[in-house]
Amino acid sequence: MDVMGDKATLLETGRFAQPADFEQSADLAQPSDRDEAGEAAEEARRRLAAESGDVEAMSVLGAMLLRRGDLDGAEPQLRAATAAGDRAAANNLGVLLHQRGYPEEAAGWWRIAAVAGSAAAAHALGRHHRERGDEPAAEYWLRQSAEQGHALGAYALADLLEHRSDVGAEQWMRAAAERGHREAAYRLARTLDRKAADAGENGADNGVIGVIGAAGEEAEQWYRQAAARGHRRAALHLGAILEKRGDLKEAGRWYLTSAKDGEARAACALGFLLRDAGDTESAAVWWLRAAQDGDGNAANALGALHAERGETQTAERWYRAAMDAGDVNGAYNLGLLCAEQGRTGQAEQWYRRAAYAGHREAANALAILLLQVGDAAGAEPWFSKAAEAGSVDAAFNLGILHAGRSTEDDDTAALRWYERAAAAGHTEAALQVAIARLREGDEQDAERHLRCAAGGGSAEAAYRLAAVLDARRPPAPAHELGEPAQEKSECEEWYERAASQGHRRAQVRVGMLAAARGDVVEAARWYRSAAEAGSRNGAFNLGLLLAREGSEPEAALWWTRAADAGHGRAALRLALVYARRGELAEGQRWADRAVSLGPAEVSERAARLRDALREELSA
Repeated sequence: MDVMGDKATLLETGRFAQPADFEQSADLAQPSDRDEAGEAAEEARRRLAAESGDVEAMSVLGAMLLRRGDLDGAEPQLRAATAAGDRAAANNLGVLLHQRGYPEEAAGWWRIAAVAGSAAAAHALGRHHRERGDEPAAEYWLRQSAEQGHALGAYALADLLEHRSDVGAEQWMRAAAERGHREAAYRLARTLDRKAADAGENGADNGVIGVIGAAGEEAEQWYRQAAARGHRRAALHLGAILEKRGDLKEAGRWYLTSAKDGEARAACALGFLLRDAGDTESAAVWWLRAAQDGDGNAANALGALHAERGETQTAERWYRAAMDAGDVNGAYNLGLLCAEQGRTGQAEQWYRRAAYAGHREAANALAILLLQVGDAAGAEPWFSKAAEAGSVDAAFNLGILHAGRSTEDDDTAALRWYERAAAAGHTEAALQVAIARLREGDEQDAERHLRCAAGGGSAEAAYRLAAVLDARRPPAPAHELGEPAQEKSECEEWYERAASQGHRRAQVRVGMLAAARGDVVEAARWYRSAAEAGSRNGAFNLGLLLAREGSEPEAALWWTRAADAGHGRAALRLALVYARRGELAEGQRWADRAVSLGPAEVSERAARLRDALREELSA
């Protein structure tokens, strides 16, 4: 419970509103409604009326003096009006006595006013009882206040019921919110948020829930009402909702409003919004403001910004600040920074610190570090800890660790971890599961995992998926060079996706399919890409294509590259080229090479050619 009568809190709204309500007559204007001279004149008029025995004037004058902090001047006026039966004066006398440090006497006057029908006094009395642990009495008086339509009473009752997990809390929180209580509007929105999250409608991001669905839409309305009344946390949550929806301009406005009111998380979020918009300098300003207010996330962002600029000392300072603010990411980022600089010992220390604090990616990074220095036994428990905590990368790494041991039990364990990582969307893990399924003959499940991995950007998965689909389709009719190209099949589209990602075997296959369609230019392009990337098959096929087009000298260059890389057929082709040119010794040399490279069919043909060339040379 807030300290009742805290002047700083009460004057914030311009009236003694909460936690102990200040009552005033309807004709008493707020301080903002008149200038100082006008207020002084009003006070003088009320004082004259009070001196002549006007009870209402005494009550109003006492209220004015109480609001101004003149307790000595207010007390006699309020006591006189209270003695004459003015309930507003009785309530305000209770406020005054509470401020003087006489809570029991204050409660007595609040009781008198509450019994006389003062909702404000009933609210103050209810909070008095709650402060002393008498919840039944607190609930009684707060309910009296709330049922009279008093917003603060409804809010205090809702707070009490929520503390007891009473289902009636939401009803009274809603009543307070509908009567303009901004904290009630915010807390109602949070309640609706949690309901939506429990129902699976939405997710949380750094403690700020972004709403979706019916409950989420209502929550957004209450956030908006609270934010419009100056509630900075409501403005923060509203900004998060709008950012998730993609309405970045309005989200930025609410983040700015909240940040200017002192909400560090809003300043941090605004920084990320500005960074994503390309305004790094402005982002840094807001991150600095948030970090100075103790926001660890903002300190980490500043550290990352300086690290990107190569300012490692400044980056380290901000990472330490994040850690001091209780953000375990600071220790993890310090570990990353040290690892990048080759300070392995210090990196290990920071990773350990973060890992012991429950940072799963730090545990994974620590395990990798231990694995790199040959401590597989020390790495495995950290991989396990990170994987069990939900690290997808750690689950995949555990799969690799087990797969490298080549025992049946380890193979089973590897597949289990690969499956776990794949289920969480890990692309390479899905590829490994697919390869295992292909070995087992389960082509359908293999295809499913290949599609997941290929969709996630794995070139190898795209190539293997294309190969699976390619094996199913019926043989295409032969095409002559120059014939019109036919529509591409799905398998060719996957080959092309893999090829465009630099997969050499896919590039060769795309070239072969293009050649089969008669698209010589396309075939040459893909063969050349594969050959230049080091594919001996690409170099060989490019040579064949060039030879057909009459460019045998250039073809020989590509066959030479392929043969040097161990391609037997390319060596045989070179032997034939040199034999036709009459360069028998060179032909014999390439024939010898083709015999050694194989395969068997090539070796047999190359041996016959070599023997013939040898006879010719010895003749």
